[in-house]
Amino acid sequence: MQSHLYLSIFVFRSLICLTYSLNDKGHGIEHINYVLERCFIFETQFKNIDPDILYTIACFHDIAHHINKAQHEVLSADNFYKNEDMINFFTEDKRVIIKEAIEDHRASAQKTPRSDYGKIISSADRSTNIKEFLTRTHSYTLKHHPDLTIEQIIERGYSHTKDKYGFDGYAKKLFEKNMTLKIGTPISYKLDEDEIVKEWARQICEFT
Repeated sequence: MQSHLYLSIFVFRSLICLTYSLNDKGHGIEHINYVLERCFIFETQFKNIDPDILYTIACFHDIAHHINKAQHEVLSADNFYKNEDMINFFTEDKRVIIKEAIEDHRASAQKTPRSDYGKIISSADRSTNIKEFLTRTHSYTLKHHPDLTIEQIIERGYSHTKDKYGFDGYAKKLFEKNMTLKIGTPISYKLDEDEIVKEWARQICEFT
C-alpha cells in the first residue's frame, strides 16, 4: 500500500480539483475544505480513526453531486469504489468502510450511519453557520432553478431551511455540542421554532 502523502496528492490534485469544479458553488472545493476541517475536529471524539480513510471519505462524498443531487451519495460512493487507483491505497475491507460512509453521509438519510466514519462525515457535512448554509442553498437554486422569481427563491430557501433545521427537521444532531447555529450572534435551540425560522427568513431575504 502507498503512503498517505501519495494518497493526499493523488486524490486532491488528480481528482478533486478537477471534478468538484463541475458542482455548483455550494458543493465545490471550498465546501470540501470546510468538511475536511470539521471531520478532523469530530475525529478527536473517537478512538482508532484512520486519517487516510477519513480524508478520502471527505474528498469523495459529493464528487457526483453534479450528476444527480437526489442520488449523489450513492453515485459518489460508487465513483470511489470503482476507482481502480484506490486499490493501491486501501484493502478491500477499508474500501467497503469508505463506500458505506459516503453512502450514509446525507443528512436526509433516515437511518443512523453504519460506522463512526459515517457519523463523522454526516455531521461534518452540515453547515452550522447560517450564512454559509443560505449561501449554498442560494447558489444551488440559481444554478438549477434559474427561472424562479426572487419571491420564489426566498420561499424555496425558507422552506428548505425549516425542513432541514426545524425542530422536526431531517438533519440529525449527532454531535450536539458542535451544532451551534449562528446569525451574527448564536441562535439557541431553546427558542421557539417560529422565532428561529423568522430570523432565518430575514437572513434569506438579505442574501437574495
